[in-house]
Amino acid sequence: MAYWLMKSEPTAFSIDDLERLTVSGWDGVRNYQARNMLRDQMQVGDLAFFYHSNSKPAGIVGVMRVVKAGYPDDTALDASNPHYDPSSTPDNPRWYQVDVAFVQKFPRLLSLAMLKQHVLLQEMQVLRKGNRLSITPVAADEWLFIQELVKTEVF
Repeated sequence: MAYWLMKSEPTAFSIDDLERLTVSGWDGVRNYQARNMLRDQMQVGDLAFFYHSNSKPAGIVGVMRVVKAGYPDDTALDASNPHYDPSSTPDNPRWYQVDVAFVQKFPRLLSLAMLKQHVLLQEMQVLRKGNRLSITPVAADEWLFIQELVKTEVF
């Protein structure tokens, strides 16, 4: 099993939306490096932190599980969709998605600023200067540390 961090702007799709739906496609990713992770690396059973991006404050808000491995993102084929890409075709899909299921909403957001305070998380990819990827791998020790942070009274 692998661990991930997946970003979404809460005005587009939030942890509350996923909780309401219980399962959803994680579509609209338009970065080749992130696409490759969706297509080639994410597997059923992998866990991911749900990260609210482009919000104040930004941070981790919960956990989801991959329930369907990478498959073509059909929003790229829909001309009425904001994620439409005319270079993507059914025979040669350019973009991929996975399906995720709601696991847990944290009692409070773990802000980016708070994550940066912990030495054990210094190498976490989401904390690296200039990182803008919407999907990043999370090391097992980082995953476990964040899970312990969530259990504490103050975080």
